Amino acid sequence: KVKIVDILIREMRDTDLDRIMEIENKTFSPPWSREAFLLELTKNLLAKYVVAEVDGDVAGYGGIWLIIDEGHITNIAVDEIYRKIGVGSKIIEAIIQLCIDRGIKAITLEVRKSNEVAKSLYKKYGFKEYGIRPRYYSNNNEDAIIMWKTIQF
Repeated sequence: KVKIVDILIREMRDTDLDRIMEIENKTFSPPWSREAFLLELTKNLLAKYVVAEVDGDVAGYGGIWLIIDEGHITNIAVDEIYRKIGVGSKIIEAIIQLCIDRGIKAITLEVRKSNEVAKSLYKKYGFKEYGIRPRYYSNNNEDAIIMWKTIQF
C-alpha cells in the first residue's frame, strides 16, 4: 500500500544548509560547497532555490538561475530515503511555475549521460535532449546531456 505524503515546497533558507549539505554530499560527486550555496542564497540575484519538506524534514531541493527570459537549472537533489514518492516532481513543478510567473520562455539544464532516472523525470515535464557537453563532469569526465524545455503561455 502506498502512503500518500504531503510535500511542502518553500524557498530555501540559510538555516536549511546543514541538511542541504547532507543531501548534496550523498548525491553529487563532486558536491557543491556550503559556501557556494550561501553565495547563491545571499549574493546571486539571479538565483532562486526551493526545498521540499516532508513531515518537517528537508527531503530535497532545487535551484535555478533566471537570466533575462531563460532559466538554467543548477541542481536538483532528493535524499535517497525520500525518492520515488514524488519529491523530485514537486521540485520540478515548483521551478517551472517560478519560471511561468516570471515570464521565462525556456529552461535548460545539464544532466549526466548515465543518469537515466533524472533524464526520464525531465522528459516527463517536456524537456528534450538538445546536445552533449563532452567530458563536462570533472570527477570522471562523463559527458553531460543538454536538455531544454520551452514554456508555453
